[in-house]
Amino acid sequence: MPYPGHGGREGSEGMLISPREKSRLVIVSNRVPAPQDRSAQAGGLAVVLADGLRPGSLWFGWSGKRSAEPAAPTLQEARGISYATTDLTPAEYQTYYQGFSNSALYPLLLYRLGLLRFRGEDFDGYCQVNARFAASLAPLLRPGDRIWVHDYHLFTLPGELRKRGVAAAIGFFLHTPFPPAGLFAVLPHGEVLLRGVCAADVVGFQTAVDRGHFMDAAIEMLGARRRGEDTLWLDGRRIRVVVAPVGIDADGFAAMSRSAHAATATRRLAESIGERALVLSVDRLDHTKGLPERVGAIEAFLNRHPQWRRKVNFLQVAAASRQDVAEYQRLRRNIDRMVGDLNGQAGEPDWTPLRYMTRPVRRPTLAGFQRLARVGLVTPLRDGMNLVAKEFIAAQNPADPGVLVLSKFAGAAETMADALVVNPFDTGAVADALDRALGMALDERQARHAALLAGVRRETAAAFCAGFLAHLSRAAGPAMGLVEIPA
Repeated sequence: MPYPGHGGREGSEGMLISPREKSRLVIVSNRVPAPQDRSAQAGGLAVVLADGLRPGSLWFGWSGKRSAEPAAPTLQEARGISYATTDLTPAEYQTYYQGFSNSALYPLLLYRLGLLRFRGEDFDGYCQVNARFAASLAPLLRPGDRIWVHDYHLFTLPGELRKRGVAAAIGFFLHTPFPPAGLFAVLPHGEVLLRGVCAADVVGFQTAVDRGHFMDAAIEMLGARRRGEDTLWLDGRRIRVVVAPVGIDADGFAAMSRSAHAATATRRLAESIGERALVLSVDRLDHTKGLPERVGAIEAFLNRHPQWRRKVNFLQVAAASRQDVAEYQRLRRNIDRMVGDLNGQAGEPDWTPLRYMTRPVRRPTLAGFQRLARVGLVTPLRDGMNLVAKEFIAAQNPADPGVLVLSKFAGAAETMADALVVNPFDTGAVADALDRALGMALDERQARHAALLAGVRRETAAAFCAGFLAHLSRAAGPAMGLVEIPA
């Protein structure tokens, strides 16, 4: 069925509708960083979207705080950007965030069915929070706005906005993988989530595989029709389904790593390892990052390649997350035990093979560590993209670069074939890849790094924002801001 034009009245077939005001970008995400935290240490979505946000933009979402009762959004402004945030009630935090988002959706999207915990009351709470966000956001919108919704916490938000008469161009981007249709169908009410997302004009994914899985699910579960590589038709509406890989500011991160290389923290790390090679991993403490498997691979490496004993140090930075969730508490205890066992069995009085940190480390400090590392060990069991892999490449000295060992199940692997790509479940293969990386000749390291760096410089954060927003602008109409209403 036809839908109202972007910022204008409802039209008939072929009618062109012009918005009354200049287009404004409205970002919607689960969490909104405090304006004062939009720095290098904030990381995450704030860093990825830095090139998309311009003075006049609006960022809406959860404040990260909890309060007894829902309240109207709080508005702040910094550097010309408006931030509208709302608190969650304790019940909403438990059902929408801890319950459905993190205990049902997140494990499913990362292919971890054994961790999926579904409760009907959590799903109801999830839908209610999405509806409340839509009701709070709608009065803040202006004619001509483009709305960009981010990630799995807000699957039903586009549909809720449409219910409230919002006719603006809406884009939705999923930062996690999207599983095969048969796997997604395991989730009760999955069709509700799909229909909510399909109310957007543009839906984006990190890889072509994820896009294909989503389109298959929409066809099988909603009866959508596919037209070409990137178009679905559902209920008389066209939905563009695009691939838009997230990137980093490669040159900016390289400059940060050069500056941090001389900083105190990096010098202290370099002095402590001496002539040994550094193998670095940086992750959140999360089930999807493959930390137990990685510790197992390090143990296999020391057993299979004993010539590297005392010649290499592993550093695992695993910032603790979601520590009020029992599954994450168990994961942390398990990793603590495994690291202790490994160091106890393989270590020497003057050599600890695996160093392990669970406190957050500032992004500039990590950049210095990455420049120092001889090997970047990035082996998630499943990941939407994994920007650490790209950061490692950007941080390296091109004259004497390190080697990236990368999981085939990270989205980054789709365009980073010059890494040593491994199956993280095969600890022996990862061990052998580490041996190859540490022994690799300079000319091969340089050639691999040059090819990888070219890709990282091409698929930047700025290119991601510009590419997705170009799709969204076309959904709003041609270059003059006109919208053609489909039949």
